[in-house]
Amino acid sequence: MIPEEGLAVPAGESMRLGLIVPGGTDPQAALRKVHSFGLPTAQLGMEDFSPDMVEKAKRAIQETGLEVTAINCSGPGRLIYDFYQGPETIGVVPVKFRAARVKQLKAASDFARKIGVKAVHTHCGFIPENPNDPNYEGTVKALKEVISHVRKNGQHFLYETGQESPITLLRAIMDVGLDNQQVNLDTANLILYGKGNPVDALDVLGRLVGGLHAKDGLFPTTPKQLGEEVPIGQGKAAFPVLIKKLKKLGYTGPVTIEREIDGPQQSEDIRKSKVFLEGLIG
Repeated sequence: MIPEEGLAVPAGESMRLGLIVPGGTDPQAALRKVHSFGLPTAQLGMEDFSPDMVEKAKRAIQETGLEVTAINCSGPGRLIYDFYQGPETIGVVPVKFRAARVKQLKAASDFARKIGVKAVHTHCGFIPENPNDPNYEGTVKALKEVISHVRKNGQHFLYETGQESPITLLRAIMDVGLDNQQVNLDTANLILYGKGNPVDALDVLGRLVGGLHAKDGLFPTTPKQLGEEVPIGQGKAAFPVLIKKLKKLGYTGPVTIEREIDGPQQSEDIRKSKVFLEGLIG
């Protein structure tokens, strides 16, 4: 089953820009940062879903007037984003972390419902490309448990792209079989992990795209290291072609900037990305 007319993806009349930020213990500071760039939307990374944090997040949203398009949750436990430790530490694929992460993703969904956010987003991990892999069935079962809970909360679930090929991700979505599944197309991750490119991925996943991480990168040149993330427009993501294709597909969701560095250069790159993307979105 491929989701056809499931829960609606939050959409505007046209694409609108945003920024993904870690909320940590201070979602107010995180959303103020987004607001300072003049961006109307945000994805908010959270792991603390206590009642106190619910109130803090509500106040932050009210104060900034931002649309929080998704809650991003990845833990608990070690998360190593590479080729060697990544398969053992990321998402619900590793059996060692699976039960705790299923529980945490359900809590993220409950938190999102309390603050009025309609999506939960995560890295599911290196979903096995071989459907006969013994771990594939357990991964699909865990995903179905999480996504069923998300559905009961009236939300859609966003799969982050990158650690598996687009067709492997589509297989998992079909095997889970629920109508509230969407894809968060990270425009760099497919490149960084050597799994493809975002333009061609739209041929496989295009009508399932419910979110976008605007990020750029270069393909890996050694099997021991991921490719290099670079500022938007300096990598292989081909944003002019990508945005044009998304428009043709009728995508009107958020375009969420992500720049995975720290310090003043991150802010400078975000500002430049905003201008660059505004020119493409129109």
